[in-house]
Amino acid sequence: MNTQKTLTGRAWAELILLGTIWGGSFFAISIALKEIGPLTSVVHRTVWAALLLWGFALLSGYRPPKDIRIWGAFLGMGLLNNMIPFGLMAWGQLHIETGLVSILNAATAIFGVVIAAIFFADERLTLRKAVGVALGFFGVSVAIGLNNFASFDVRSLAQLAVLAGTVSYAFASVWARAFLGHLPPQIAAAGMLTGSSLIAVPVAWMMEGPITLSLLPVTWLAIGYYSLIATAGAYLLYYRVLAMAGSGNLMLVTLLIPPVAIGLGAAFLGEALSASAFIGFGLLALGLLILDGRLGRARRIDRAQADS
Repeated sequence: MNTQKTLTGRAWAELILLGTIWGGSFFAISIALKEIGPLTSVVHRTVWAALLLWGFALLSGYRPPKDIRIWGAFLGMGLLNNMIPFGLMAWGQLHIETGLVSILNAATAIFGVVIAAIFFADERLTLRKAVGVALGFFGVSVAIGLNNFASFDVRSLAQLAVLAGTVSYAFASVWARAFLGHLPPQIAAAGMLTGSSLIAVPVAWMMEGPITLSLLPVTWLAIGYYSLIATAGAYLLYYRVLAMAGSGNLMLVTLLIPPVAIGLGAAFLGEALSASAFIGFGLLALGLLILDGRLGRARRIDRAQADS
């Protein structure tokens, strides 16, 4: 039975807003990376966002959990969902276009389906999902550029780093379901960002030197955007859209992010992506829509499997 919720006008508006906010984060991070290192950018992203979310949670009547096991789960979630992917993707943005990073980031949903199927019996890889995953992986390969598989340079390494970040996001989804699903979203998000901050600060200090607050105004504007708006604010908006639209419809946000990132990169950073990047994104988008189940072909595959 199809239990996917119908998207209302308000849900569509907030979904588009969420995609726009997250799409703009790639541009803001690129601006900040002109003055600070990738790991330091993660510190600024998680620390300020954690403070804002804890303030919101406390004002909403929530209190920090006292169970040490929950705080251990926060550390694991912060590592998988923030520290590793934020750091890898920020480093990747030093060597490849922000628009390409956003396209490769869309592979999160593809890896998420595969990893969930490995860990959870109720997330088995059906024929429809297998078709969507295969098409998505092919799209990623095309976006990277099939010729790049014949050589290996810093650009290739940057693209692999971004993809490794998406794999970490996928494992984070498994971790969240296993250890944090019983917590209110506000507490889960604030605790996760606290955990990642506790990891990011010493790592960035050792690798890139002391964290300084003496930064250019444009850098602070970029940090303020990607930390307070595109991280703290976006997490709160994410859970609003999830409640209204459901997880299936929420996957559509993945398709809304790259056009924003590509447009900003072209307009303000002088970036130009190859035709293969756009073709790859189209294939990846088609794979995601098949995974989502909203294509008529996907529904026929499901029915054929059910009748067999």
